[in-house]
Amino acid sequence: MVAYLLIIKDTIPSILGVENRFEKILIMIATSATIMLPLSMQRDMASLSITSLFSVLADVVLVGFIVSYSPMSESIEEAGGIGKVLEDNAVQPTLFVGLGILSTAMACQHSAFIVSGSLENKTMKRWATVTGFSIGVSAILCMILGVTGYLGFLNETQGDVLNNFDNDSALANIARFLLAITMFFTYPMESFVARHVLVQFFHGGDMDGKDDPNHSGEDGAEAGGIGFMNRRQTLTLVIYLMTLLPALIVDDLGPVLSITGSLGGGCIAYMGPGLCYLGVNGNAFLEFALKLLGNPSRAGSSVTTADLPVAGSSANMMVPALASLDEVRKPFWWYLCGFPIWTFIAKVGKNNMDNKVSSNAAYETNAYDEISMIPNGTDFFIAIFFICFGVLSVIAGVGTNIYVQFIRD
Repeated sequence: MVAYLLIIKDTIPSILGVENRFEKILIMIATSATIMLPLSMQRDMASLSITSLFSVLADVVLVGFIVSYSPMSESIEEAGGIGKVLEDNAVQPTLFVGLGILSTAMACQHSAFIVSGSLENKTMKRWATVTGFSIGVSAILCMILGVTGYLGFLNETQGDVLNNFDNDSALANIARFLLAITMFFTYPMESFVARHVLVQFFHGGDMDGKDDPNHSGEDGAEAGGIGFMNRRQTLTLVIYLMTLLPALIVDDLGPVLSITGSLGGGCIAYMGPGLCYLGVNGNAFLEFALKLLGNPSRAGSSVTTADLPVAGSSANMMVPALASLDEVRKPFWWYLCGFPIWTFIAKVGKNNMDNKVSSNAAYETNAYDEISMIPNGTDFFIAIFFICFGVLSVIAGVGTNIYVQFIRD
């Protein structure tokens, strides 16, 4: 959200020909307060469907502009050809800085539950269609924009690639205007997520302020805010001010995207989903881990006389009880692959899920059916990969940013 405000601070003044820093700040405050803040005050994310459509259309046209007007041929020729460009730029010390910026865009699942709840007909098929299509199109647009933008300016590429174009170019100003539209209409969606987290954390999900003495008790009534504002409006304003303050101080977009992407994006885009998957499917993962050890049985026998076969019945059989993970001797690869960590996460998740089900009578669990996504070994290894990759991206990303910002310069 800070990055979105910084982009507004960059683009709108450039379109208007404003160079003074104080005037840029005033323009950012005025435009964000009159466009972003009112849209962020909405209650339901579905209210942003029209503005989101305009934002996506602006993105597509913006990518088309970069592809059409980025001076790729001249830059590649001056650099000695595409082979030389790939040789010199394939691996850079700032690799994880770029990964941090990319991770910011890949953190889209932070709003997944809110978007899912806004669907009119909530089915797995519709949700799979929405996520698959949106993430697929976004990935393609990001790849095209990143490749063509970088090849056009190579090492001179700025955090906001539109800053590489002349300020007096009419086409470039149109592109900047489209970027501003995207930022105006994307910021409210991020604000919704931040507000939802604060409501869940501080008020147990009570957006309406029903715990406030001034609440009327009527359906749809809202309270719990400060002054004439309700809880939703108060939290929205607080979030806006919290993001506005650093945007007033910082001018360079690149470090903001790379640092927040490395730290926040690495946690939300990579580690978070992997940890959640192991935790929610904790019982299934523990069974999977036991199978990897060969499904050993407990030493000795826990079979009682009631379990022994009786005359005329073959139903009762002597079946040894499966051992728990704590009772089994672990091979070397168990520790090498970090299974003590993964099983610990799974146990914590299993216990929390069991407590949630047992303490909430309204919580329902359905048995697996033909359309259920039953976790398997491949899914678990993908989850573990994302956790490891997330840890690496956070450590390397933050370390590289410190090196680039404070040591190298």
